[in-house]
Amino acid sequence: MKPTVIVNSQQFQLTITRLSHQLIENHNDFSNSAIIGLQPRGIYLANRLQEELKKITGIDVLTGALDITFYRDDFGRGDQPLIPSVTNLDFSIENKKVILVDDVLYTARTVRAGLDALMSFGRPSEVELMTFIDRRFSRHIPIQPNYVGQSVDSIETEKVAVNWKETEGVDEVILYTTIEND
Repeated sequence: MKPTVIVNSQQFQLTITRLSHQLIENHNDFSNSAIIGLQPRGIYLANRLQEELKKITGIDVLTGALDITFYRDDFGRGDQPLIPSVTNLDFSIENKKVILVDDVLYTARTVRAGLDALMSFGRPSEVELMTFIDRRFSRHIPIQPNYVGQSVDSIETEKVAVNWKETEGVDEVILYTTIEND
């Protein structure tokens, strides 16, 4: 697969800043709002948003992590046992405005599982969806994000990966394209 950087480190940070400002416009003081990152990689975006919002507003927004392993529609179908991640919701989501975040929105199956898992912890007054990368035109379930970092039109054989400084050592988005031999 041939990798192409489609969002560099500078664009990456600008995107997080823009998304933070959009949240400020819609949530004001965040007194009744919470950001919840879907495990495993949505938590990096959730944490970055929390940091950026604190830097801009001085407000420490409630932020948590939600594991969806046992809510997936492909649970138990593979040969390998699934290993769950940590759920960290040390606050009530009851009647809160929840911003559910993930790094890449592709088929929307992960988000569907996230919504199911979220409802196990209470009934929010509203749920919004934020994704860093929206791979449009590939949904299996009719779910659309409220906030989009970048939209990427890609075909099924391509892969989009968000690299985070915390795990890969650099903030960037890579598009992997299969190289066909002539």
